Amino acid sequence: MSFSLIYIVHRAVYRALDFFHHWYVDGSRVLAHKFVSVLEDADKSVAIRLTLRYFFQPLYKDYTVVGRILGVIFRSGRILIGGVFYLFLGLIFLVIYLVWVLIPPVIIYLAATNFGSYTR
Repeated sequence: MSFSLIYIVHRAVYRALDFFHHWYVDGSRVLAHKFVSVLEDADKSVAIRLTLRYFFQPLYKDYTVVGRILGVIFRSGRILIGGVFYLFLGLIFLVIYLVWVLIPPVIIYLAATNFGSYTR
């Protein structure tokens, strides 16, 4: 009889710990992969890497002084706007991740604080 109780407690603890490993470790890995994937897709339209590569090249192959100056100015603005866009995406994913991390503790806290009110 004691063996079955020990086995049931052991499996319950194991499944609880497995849930938290799956929730935090695997979930964080999936969310990080999704974040990198979204940044790669955003870089296809924002193209900061490409803009940095050709930063000092003249815009539209205009090799005059005005073309070189405007190229640096426009590319600087594009890098600034792209950086703000990347920062915005990072903040969105940070909020999503914080909500993801806080879901189990909030549920456990609410269950623990409301447990006494349901037994009366």
